Amino acid sequence: MMKPVLRIDATDANPCEGKPVVDWPKAAWNGGMLGVALVGGPLFFSWQALALFLVSTYLTLLVGHSVGMHRMLIHRTFQSGRWVERILIYIGVIVGVAGPFGIIRVHDLRDWAQRQPKCHDFFAHRRGLVSDLTWQLFYRFEFDHAPRLTIEPRVAHDPFYRFIEATWRWQQLPVAAALFVVGGLPFVVWGVCVRIIVSTIGHWTITYFCHNPGPGRWMVKGAYVQASNLPGLGMLTYGECWHNNHHAFPESARIGLEPGQHDPGWMVIRLLQGAGLIWNVGEPRQETAREDLALRTEVAQPPP
Repeated sequence: MMKPVLRIDATDANPCEGKPVVDWPKAAWNGGMLGVALVGGPLFFSWQALALFLVSTYLTLLVGHSVGMHRMLIHRTFQSGRWVERILIYIGVIVGVAGPFGIIRVHDLRDWAQRQPKCHDFFAHRRGLVSDLTWQLFYRFEFDHAPRLTIEPRVAHDPFYRFIEATWRWQQLPVAAALFVVGGLPFVVWGVCVRIIVSTIGHWTITYFCHNPGPGRWMVKGAYVQASNLPGLGMLTYGECWHNNHHAFPESARIGLEPGQHDPGWMVIRLLQGAGLIWNVGEPRQETAREDLALRTEVAQPPP
């Protein structure tokens, strides 16, 4: 198993102690995109702009966020050459949720908190959907005693990563310019603003339901939050809805582990692997290394 990209020193940290506070840059970004989408979306609607929005939203989330940011950068479930890695991460930045360092921190802090005996509702997603979305779109969590985070030097010191982390919001400008040349303001509004806010809200909505009680055969021992699978949403969520599987086997590049669990992210990974562009593709660890897991039912069988 490859080492995680982020090391967390939580010696003095407590995931229950602290409170959500308004993150003003985050609130301005998401609030601005939401405002433009609500006002400009209807004003600049066209069927071509809608088609652009649907295709660009799906592909950027699939290739950039699910495959690049989540499965490659955060969980290290496969390796690639430098340029393939950078292309995948750049597409992930275009999604508009955060830069690479920001994605790592948000994901791994939440994952660390959820695997503790108890954590704040901000991480556990135990409030109502509207309250939780408000927190995730406009707030950050301010710890009384924050864990110390260290991103591995290969990533933290890479000039490319440092540049796009510092400029990730500005990376929408070349996209907007290209879309304006092709389709004018309707393409900019729907291909940038509507896409970004729908991607962000959609990401946190799936996260909310995946971390509340639901189907799934695996339990992570000692974890306060047990993830759920969301049947029927595999194609819509790029395979990310099989989150009970993912919490059990974060080292696996494939998240839809059972028959009928569609996983478009895995399809992309297989294509890249077949083309020789990626290698060392992770699989669920062997049964002898699953001491941290328990089956929810006695009749369930582990994945191959």
